Amino acid sequence: MDTHTDPSAGAIVAYNTAEALNQACFCRTLNQDRLSEQLERDASLKGMMQNIAQTRPHLFSSTVVFLANEMEQKIVAMVAAIERVVALPGYRSQALARAPAVAQHAFGPIGACMGFDFHLGADGPRLIEINTNAGGALLNVALARAQQSCCQAMDWAFPQKPRADTLEQTLFDMFMAEWRCQRGAAPWGSVAIVDDDPGAQYLAPEFELFRQLFQRHGVAANVADPTALEWREGKLWHLGAPVDMVYNRLTDFYLAEPHHQALRQAYEAGAVVLTPDPHAHALYADKRNLIALSQDAQLAHWSAASQDRNVLQAGVPRTELVTPERADDLWARRRQLFFKPVAGYGAKAAYRGDKLTRRVWGEILAGDFIAQALVPPSERLIEVDGVLSDLKFDIRAYSYAGQVQLLAARMYAGQTTNFRTEGGGFAPVIVVSPAVQENYSPSNAASC
Repeated sequence: MDTHTDPSAGAIVAYNTAEALNQACFCRTLNQDRLSEQLERDASLKGMMQNIAQTRPHLFSSTVVFLANEMEQKIVAMVAAIERVVALPGYRSQALARAPAVAQHAFGPIGACMGFDFHLGADGPRLIEINTNAGGALLNVALARAQQSCCQAMDWAFPQKPRADTLEQTLFDMFMAEWRCQRGAAPWGSVAIVDDDPGAQYLAPEFELFRQLFQRHGVAANVADPTALEWREGKLWHLGAPVDMVYNRLTDFYLAEPHHQALRQAYEAGAVVLTPDPHAHALYADKRNLIALSQDAQLAHWSAASQDRNVLQAGVPRTELVTPERADDLWARRRQLFFKPVAGYGAKAAYRGDKLTRRVWGEILAGDFIAQALVPPSERLIEVDGVLSDLKFDIRAYSYAGQVQLLAARMYAGQTTNFRTEGGGFAPVIVVSPAVQENYSPSNAASC
């Protein structure tokens, strides 16, 4: 096992095989033809790959990210622990007390397509945020299927006969479970995938993949702008037909905007199964929840299990609310903090403390922000046009009901993930097993 001196911490950090591979194996593993086949398996999706290449050239990275088995296990444990904490009456009471009236409705669904985002430290993964409408799951399923070994030394990571892939079925079953949570055994006939101006969204290709997935399972599906929805006769309508379920990709999490009122009225009446819904956002994705998850004394007060408290204490960076009373103290500690808006998404208006200007600091104090202990992202060495460069990455765990379904990475340059970086974008995660860590030398990858 190699060692490396971390100049920012002045300490010796042991790097395992996975981390060494992220700096040694920078070959391209993405087979573009395979990716095209995966994305365009249905005739209605023909041309998607060309469209992505033209309009979203940095959606997919050409390589993978390696993750130690121990890191994967800790991520899985953390997601499960958070699910158990969210079920505690004390936690739910606090989270819902600050949420608007629309979030008080609990019709049964728990929220499809949850995303838990992590940075990796030498001592384990650290939770950066939770998202209730995390995009990219189906795109990453296709991407993972399109990888190939870059050389003989890496054949272990890309077996000729990979294990059975049931991820698409798992994702469909998740939506079926959401339907049954609210409707029981009643038949499910239709779903609308809803976002503002959906064709203009960066992840619009995924909307089409979900549409095709639902239709393959016998559920009528359409991609819809919320302005095309109607609330009448006790039902939600789209294109003259009633809508049973809405897969919600809106970032107006509490449906407060005027052009979302038809959907809001249908949701409040329990006339449509909406997932994820405002209730789930209040319980999981409001960033003030990170404050509670990082406070061991509060978790103990709510009777969280000691094992779950230990997991969260190790994995959730200390988070605090930004208030005028704390302004001087937070400014003095800003270089060790990351600031995020309570209701933010997609890294909008998020700032590293060491990059703050006084003008931006004034805006933070005037808004609703949290301050999170800074956890630097890991780095991945890649090669673009013959030039090597280090990109940052985070790990997203897609999950449902506390069970991790899929791990994917997002590689980028800059302060936050952006899908604008040459060589960056979504990347599959290869978990390095204990047997590989014990027997494999990363130096082999360097000669690949």
